[in-house]
Amino acid sequence: MTQTQKGIFFVAIGAICFSAKAIFIKLAYAEYDVDDITLLTLRFGYALPIFILIAFWRYKQGSLKTVNKRDWGYIAILAMLGYYWASWFDFKGLQYISAGLERIILFIYPTLVVIFSRLFLKTHISKSALIALGVTYVGVMIIAAEPRIFESENFLKGGAFILVSAVTYSLYLVFGGELIKKYGSINFNSISMILSSLYVLIHFNLFSDVALSKIETGVHFYGILLAIVSTVIPTFMVMEGIKLLGANKASIVASVGPVSTILLAYIFLGEVLSLQEIIGSALVLAGVLMIGRK
Repeated sequence: MTQTQKGIFFVAIGAICFSAKAIFIKLAYAEYDVDDITLLTLRFGYALPIFILIAFWRYKQGSLKTVNKRDWGYIAILAMLGYYWASWFDFKGLQYISAGLERIILFIYPTLVVIFSRLFLKTHISKSALIALGVTYVGVMIIAAEPRIFESENFLKGGAFILVSAVTYSLYLVFGGELIKKYGSINFNSISMILSSLYVLIHFNLFSDVALSKIETGVHFYGILLAIVSTVIPTFMVMEGIKLLGANKASIVASVGPVSTILLAYIFLGEVLSLQEIIGSALVLAGVLMIGRK
């Protein structure tokens, strides 16, 4: 398997695991009386010990000692953007709109990654990447043109939250990609996830009066699923994929995310999958295959 093929595999599997996040959140909201920050706290609370263990292992190897003070500051800012703010706004948005619609709106981030990379890093955009990006976005637009998905009463409110999530996550990927090249994906991801978890826990303690010990067992179960399946596993896979492919190509491969969310939402949430959405999903996958074939 070539480096490019490995990168595609890591990003694709990571994107599918990330996509399952919306399903877990919607199921938790439907089955239990739980708010966004409580569910987010359980997600990061259960994930935090794993990231601390990984960071400790890397520290014992001596690799974390190479991170300079200025870059620690950059990582702290990116952690706030990428997995604290982006996750919080995503959880809030899912209170108002469907899982399929959430993923479609959130998926504008590949475009934002390309734009921000060009604006801030002067990254060249190849012709093949533009074509693949165009194909995937035609698919996304076909899915988004389905009138049914706009019937949600709070579409604008929920959509605005998801849009902010997309912007903050895009910035995290663009600037995080540079630090990944410098320190490696495991080092960068361990530090950023520990800091993100601390931000969430501070937020919860300052603004919530919910007692975690009194939360129903089922909510904790969803918190564990969010922590392992949709946080620990995909964050490392996506970061390693970015290291191998670069932020631009990785964001295009991650276009399998909306497709997998729509399918999972159809299976587990009963959200309708129309012919129009199937056609759009096929185009999204075609764009991914164009990158893989190249």
